[in-house]
Amino acid sequence: MFALHHVHLRHGAVTALDGVSLQIAGGRTTALIGPSGAGKSSVLRSLIGLEWPDAGQVLFEGVPLQRDTLLAQRRRIGYVIQEGGLFSHLSVRENAAILARTLGWPAQRIAQRLSELMALCGLSEDQLARYPAELSGGQRQRVGLVRALMLDPPVLLLDEPLGALDPIVRHELQSQMRALFAQLGKTVVLVTHDVAEAAYLADTLVLMRKGQVVQQGTARELLHAPAEPFVHAFMTAQRSLEQAIA
Repeated sequence: MFALHHVHLRHGAVTALDGVSLQIAGGRTTALIGPSGAGKSSVLRSLIGLEWPDAGQVLFEGVPLQRDTLLAQRRRIGYVIQEGGLFSHLSVRENAAILARTLGWPAQRIAQRLSELMALCGLSEDQLARYPAELSGGQRQRVGLVRALMLDPPVLLLDEPLGALDPIVRHELQSQMRALFAQLGKTVVLVTHDVAEAAYLADTLVLMRKGQVVQQGTARELLHAPAEPFVHAFMTAQRSLEQAIA
């Protein structure tokens, strides 16, 4: 679905991506993990053309991303950030339907699609009239998913989608999102700092450090067959509650 070939990206004096080559399979969920500044979000933003490589190439469905066709390619990719990235002055309905309205969808088609997606994402239709400030963090995240799914894109990109939520809501949404991913069968690429979350949601993990891919594989492969000591250290770094209170 996606491929990066020797991608280099700098932000001033900082190297964000240092020769990244990566294959992301279609119809699967891939999680980008690693310490802060590893390049995870830069990879994600490169997939949708929000960041452009200084060297190398990004391909979507075998076709290189090009500036003159980027808008059409973006319409086939849903993109979600923390708390959904909603516009505070727009209602839920207006936020979720903004792309469909831009493309000239008739009101009846928009209403039908919104009804389907609100139910799919565990929201009630009476919330369509509310504004983001009237919703909980978990609800705003769900609305972000509704908006990303509105055009039924084959791809979903999620940048720390659950990072700002409290543990109970985060646990609930992890379960809902995994079920949703399985039901929809889309290509999903997500960024998370939480190794357990990545292992729970994703088929494939991509561990990054200092703008490079260190290892790609299943959570089990990274845990039991680490490519180098850093992989084992990162995969086992989170302390369990039992260890914390021992």
